[in-house]
Amino acid sequence: MSDPSNRKTFQITETIGTTALGGGNPQPSKAVYVWAAIGALLLALQVYVWTRWITGPYFERVPTGASEPPMLMKTILTVWTAAIIIGLPIAAYWWIIRPWRRERRITLDGILLVSMGLMFFQDPFLNYLNAWCTYNTWLFNRGSWTPYVPGWVSPEEPGAQVAEPLLMNIPGYAWGVLLITIGVCWFMRKVKARWPGISNIGLIGVTFAFSFVLDFVMEACMLLPLGLYTYPGAIQSVSFNAGHYYQWPIYEGVMWGAVQAGLACLRYFTDDRGRTLAERGLDQIRGGVVRQQLVRSLAIFAAVSAIFFLFYNVPAQWFGQHADPWPADIQQRSYFTGGICGEGTDKPCPDPALPMPRTDSGYINTDGKLVLPDGVEFPEVVPIDRAN
Repeated sequence: MSDPSNRKTFQITETIGTTALGGGNPQPSKAVYVWAAIGALLLALQVYVWTRWITGPYFERVPTGASEPPMLMKTILTVWTAAIIIGLPIAAYWWIIRPWRRERRITLDGILLVSMGLMFFQDPFLNYLNAWCTYNTWLFNRGSWTPYVPGWVSPEEPGAQVAEPLLMNIPGYAWGVLLITIGVCWFMRKVKARWPGISNIGLIGVTFAFSFVLDFVMEACMLLPLGLYTYPGAIQSVSFNAGHYYQWPIYEGVMWGAVQAGLACLRYFTDDRGRTLAERGLDQIRGGVVRQQLVRSLAIFAAVSAIFFLFYNVPAQWFGQHADPWPADIQQRSYFTGGICGEGTDKPCPDPALPMPRTDSGYINTDGKLVLPDGVEFPEVVPIDRAN
């Protein structure tokens, strides 16, 4: 549950803000309508993209390739995946079914569980302009939906792309991220209890620092060495364990730390009725409990998605365009390259010395020659009209 003192602060601030401007009754907030509309559009986009992916040629397994992961890596990833899968129905019961049976209501954590699971849609977006993060293709996968994302730039082919480990990531995003968020909120309550006078801005700053350290422990010390995924395009001058398949860029901790802190703040800073900023104006909705809860769920989903998109996927595009050459330790492991580059293909792995290819552009092959798409001719040079 959220800190009661923060609920009161949020309520008082909201009331003062509305009465100070109008001088009378506060104007009803329409924030929940805006957030819900955004959430509905996002959900429609996800359904559209996933439908095209499942019914299209990219719904195909990306093979492991010529090299196999070490047996220890396989064993750990198998056990880890099994634990993540088993945890999903337990989480659904604990945060959705159990509260409903007891209180006949949908709790904030239940909505967050679903919202964070749907947030998984954005997982591959860091590769939107350039592939600089890859997953271990030894894990179960069916390719990825990225080619159907509007405006997608990174070149991919069926069976040769950055694949999503579905059995790991779907439940991992749902209950894994929620569990961590609850833990970060616990940390926030402890900080508030230890320093009651700390401002909300100060509390957010401390939470961000804690989330950064937490991400370092989870990614740099656990997930990357386990071989779940890798950051081949990390800027090595600002990376921990640079040059290895488990290199961890410091800015990854900054970006995901901001996401995790944002999710925790969304859950922590609620009003006296336990509602988030995205739910302001919920009482104005008419049409029954079902409609109200639907609007509420869409609003929270939109807020969760916005946090991931703005704090992570937007800045990730800049880092992706300034990626370093892929280390040899990654290129020699085909289960990390996914058939998108390296030995067995005619495409060198991304390198600053090479032009950054697009889905509809040519590329420089491993022989140093330009390869254009079928039916495309090299652009002609238009002579200058010297008469004008």
